[in-house]
Amino acid sequence: MTLARLLTVAAFVAASSLPASAEPRQAKLDRALRETVERGCVGTRSVIIRTRPGFREGLRQSLSSHGDVVKGEFPALDALAADVHCDDLDTLAGFTALSSISDNAVIFAHQLDQNAAVTSVATTDLTVSGASPSLFARFNEALAAQQMQANLFATLAVRQSLVGTLAGYLMPQVGVAVIDSGIAPGIDFGGRITTFYDFTHGDIRAAAPSDEYGHGTHVAGLAAGTYVGVAPAARLVGLKVLDAEGRGTTDNVIRAIEFAIVNKDALGIHVLNLSLGHPIFESAATDPLVQAVEHASSAGLTVVVSAGNFGTNKKTGEIGYAGIASPGNAPSGISVGSVRTFDTVTRQDDRIASYSSRGPSWYDGFAKPDISAPGDNLLSVAAVGSTLRAVQEKRGNVGNYMRLSGTSMAAGVVSGLVAVVLQNNQNLTPNALKMVLQYSSIPVQTDDGGYADALTQGAGAANGGGAVTLARAIDPLLALGVKWLTSHVTPSTTIGGQPYVWAQRMIWGNHIARGTGIIDEQRPSWALDIVWGEGLEDDDNIVWGNLFDDDDNIVWGNNIVWGNSQDDDDNIVWGNLDDDNIVWGNNIVWGNALVGMSLDDDNIVWGNLDDDNIVWGNLDDDNIVWGNLDDDNIVWGNGLDDDNIVWGNNALLGSIVTPAKNRGLALKGTR
Repeated sequence: MTLARLLTVAAFVAASSLPASAEPRQAKLDRALRETVERGCVGTRSVIIRTRPGFREGLRQSLSSHGDVVKGEFPALDALAADVHCDDLDTLAGFTALSSISDNAVIFAHQLDQNAAVTSVATTDLTVSGASPSLFARFNEALAAQQMQANLFATLAVRQSLVGTLAGYLMPQVGVAVIDSGIAPGIDFGGRITTFYDFTHGDIRAAAPSDEYGHGTHVAGLAAGTYVGVAPAARLVGLKVLDAEGRGTTDNVIRAIEFAIVNKDALGIHVLNLSLGHPIFESAATDPLVQAVEHASSAGLTVVVSAGNFGTNKKTGEIGYAGIASPGNAPSGISVGSVRTFDTVTRQDDRIASYSSRGPSWYDGFAKPDISAPGDNLLSVAAVGSTLRAVQEKRGNVGNYMRLSGTSMAAGVVSGLVAVVLQNNQNLTPNALKMVLQYSSIPVQTDDGGYADALTQGAGAANGGGAVTLARAIDPLLALGVKWLTSHVTPSTTIGGQPYVWAQRMIWGNHIARGTGIIDEQRPSWALDIVWGEGLEDDDNIVWGNLFDDDDNIVWGNNIVWGNSQDDDDNIVWGNLDDDNIVWGNNIVWGNALVGMSLDDDNIVWGNLDDDNIVWGNLDDDNIVWGNLDDDNIVWGNGLDDDNIVWGNNALLGSIVTPAKNRGLALKGTR
């Protein structure tokens, strides 16, 4: 019996409010799956299917009866993961009982390419000879690493904020779950890796701590390492989802997140670190990985996510916007960009790393990242026997510490800061904690003496000392509308003898809020059941509009300019609600339905979902071709130089790359 007939007779389809044929074909497939169908998918495809409430069990039975392999179920998301026949994707997309069908995408760690990112620790104090160094030598190596980390601790102002208190170091109250490639045990973590589970086999297995790739250990070291970590007393829970090559699958990451939610009290988990992701293929509302993050946040877990390392064109080095990866586009997660500190204490020479992904997010246009933090060339633990450490050793760099760069590292730093803040005020909700981090952040300067825009730096660069100061002054247990500051807070932090004024702003959705009104009282916005960015009055929301009369395009330059209201600083503005095109930065253009990054990570992919326009990338190093919703309008840029963007109707272009037309894939059976 065909899947189409099985689904037709299944109870979950029979109970649908509309007949299956009423659904537009492929409307529920994400971009990756749509392209797969167009190319003529052969065999099976691993997908994550979300159903309407009450239909998951019927779907599971139907798929199993048809010979498809159901790999796992996620009740909280009304979803299941399965390997389905390619010929059935288009069939499944038509059923009203199904909400969305997403690719079970490959997940990547968010450090820079390992062949370029691993650098030696340039000090003989950190080089230990011999395969089995003595414990004494290893301890000395750790102390040397701690000394080398002094500037990071100082620029974060986190350790100075804990002077005179036991909360940050002697009371390991807060648990950080690192969902990554694992955590290798050692003196850097002592007995603080309290739990370890392996999800890489498609199930949940208790295991001894390990890390074949080395990425998770490096991130965990930055978050909570005894010698190089921001929160050296925090407990660690290792949830392994990446293999020895730093790759995993979306369903295993979701499984780890759901495991953390269910067991958060038993295991003492307060923070989730996700220094990984995949390109955005659909709206956050249907992306199962994003929805898992939202579920975790509403359950009271603070989720820290790397923004991604897609801030520049790999071939040209040109800066670009809209490189945020999933789940960095999760509204309630804390999406983190990377700052270059140049290993100095002063903030005046800090710059946003060029590779750090900039907002907005594809499809939804969310303002991301939320915040930035040191993430470039950071020293942390090198897992023995790991892939990343092997790269180091092949270069002659032998030692138990190495430097990596990426938003992964920045997320690890922020997870440590979150742990320290929670050690000082464990009653803060995830939304309140994000507000504390944003409000107390310090704006990042640019080379021209200005400041990075909000889509590049978020609210600013994390300021551990300021965040702890603000958190200590808040009483989150007070009733709504009550002034919740228990002491006066001076909105500045002294770092390296220099006072820095806080950003004193919060990016709520696509709206920038400023001033003491943000922090003065207990508000509904900080509740667990509030999705970050929602709930503002219409007058407070992002202004969608058009900067040109009778024109369908909005254009910005290399440095994002936003705001079409009287106060440009109050709104982050882009796009229009009708459809059409947006030109963003030097190299970003998309239509009404946004697409995301290419699978090979070499180009930004964009365009619309109608399958009749140009959709991708760099035809050569300096020319980009796009299409829009109509066939008579071709948009392209940088054809003559790096600054010009050209658009118009009925344009002609010599080399146009177009997507494959719908091949009319045959469906099994009939409805």
